[in-house]
Amino acid sequence: MSTMFPRLAFSALVALVAMPAVAQDAQRVSPDRLPSYWTLANTSVDADVPNTGSNINVPGCTSVSYTIGSDGKTYNAKVAKTVPASDLGPTAVSIVRNFNYRPSGMNRQAQPVSTYYVVQFNMPTDPAERARLTKACDLAGYPG
Repeated sequence: MSTMFPRLAFSALVALVAMPAVAQDAQRVSPDRLPSYWTLANTSVDADVPNTGSNINVPGCTSVSYTIGSDGKTYNAKVAKTVPASDLGPTAVSIVRNFNYRPSGMNRQAQPVSTYYVVQFNMPTDPAERARLTKACDLAGYPG
């Protein structure tokens, strides 16, 4: 039995080393600065949209915070803010979970970052009104 423990410890260490760098070195980056680090590779994403729910047909937005790992995949996606309150949070998270990124030219080391994405729902066509509604989902604590 005692010879099994070193093998288990070594196996766990190998598994940890093989995982992409995610949150341990992720600096916070505002969405407008994200292109300096990562470029979205998707041209489209699928979303899980509910048929019914609270405020799903009104204009609003949901901020989803997440980390982009060194492999360009999203991790730890979670709803940070929804305005107005609605049942569209899981839809926004499903969108962000499907994002894939490539490191930008300035991020050759594929440095992980934490950021957020604002998903807009049922937005009006007027750009000023759209901007006003979307501004409500900005998050503090992400340097610009």
